[in-house]
Amino acid sequence: MPKSKSSRNKTIRLTRSEIAEFSKKTIKITRPVAAKEILNKTINQDLFSILDYLPTKFVDLLIIDPPYNLYKKFNTNSFREKSVHDYADWIESFIVGLKRILKPDSSLYFCGDWHTSISIPLVLEKYFIIRNRITWEREKGRGAKRNWKNSSEDIWFCTMANKFTFNTDSVKLKRKVLAPYRDANGDPKDWRADSEGDFRLTHPSNIWNDISVPFWSMPENTEHPTQKPEKLIAKLILASTRKGDTVFDPFLGSGTSSVVAKKLGRKYVGVEMDKYYACLAEKRLEEADSKSIIQGYKDGVFWERNSVPFSIKPQRKKIQ
Repeated sequence: MPKSKSSRNKTIRLTRSEIAEFSKKTIKITRPVAAKEILNKTINQDLFSILDYLPTKFVDLLIIDPPYNLYKKFNTNSFREKSVHDYADWIESFIVGLKRILKPDSSLYFCGDWHTSISIPLVLEKYFIIRNRITWEREKGRGAKRNWKNSSEDIWFCTMANKFTFNTDSVKLKRKVLAPYRDANGDPKDWRADSEGDFRLTHPSNIWNDISVPFWSMPENTEHPTQKPEKLIAKLILASTRKGDTVFDPFLGSGTSSVVAKKLGRKYVGVEMDKYYACLAEKRLEEADSKSIIQGYKDGVFWERNSVPFSIKPQRKKIQ
């Protein structure tokens, strides 16, 4: 049951009546299905029980954010730490079945931390072309007395083949210009002057330091212990899909991948074994009909962390 919270606490929670309501919107599959039967749905089952029932070659983008290789409790379920090779074997036990559902030109993003990133590429290189490893700064975390504080996570970028979608212009980051150079005519050189300051649109790199982990005052925040930020997932979807494409998340959690896909005009399918989190995903999907904003993303560009997006109105300035 929801705990009492302050007026500024925007964490999304469920009442018993909401669980009963939203559980009716989730589905279960017990036989082979066609893509149209599961598109824009949340499947409330264990992934391993439905892998063989999923249709072939219907997914454009696969986002995998499984339990990391450590002990973690996820509401009614828990995951226990394995050896590096046992964790790799666990990944392989579902990655083969998931490859079958991907289109020939599809892409895959696989999330992990420093420890799981030892195991992940051992498996991915067998079945996909590994293109890059994104490292993003996770500014939250506990300090350590005998080790470096863990404040980053990885996302492995893979494709099925050499033909794939990548929309560079859709994932540019707007950064403040600290040394605004001008050309001989006094016009901005590779930057724009806005009413709020001087900015440059930069190409996306594999180091991300503009991500805020959801916290209690953010409207997207939930009680899920490892929730990914909507902004982070938006980058993956905008880079590697087109409008109308299908995004599949086999470890959906509180629903971020499906919610962001819906906000960005993509189709989605999510699999989540925990009933509460599956219902939480459905509540967020319903709210996305009226709340389409993605924190840190506006006017087709991403913004630096802790900056406030405003309408882009380029102005030409000249040195007097």
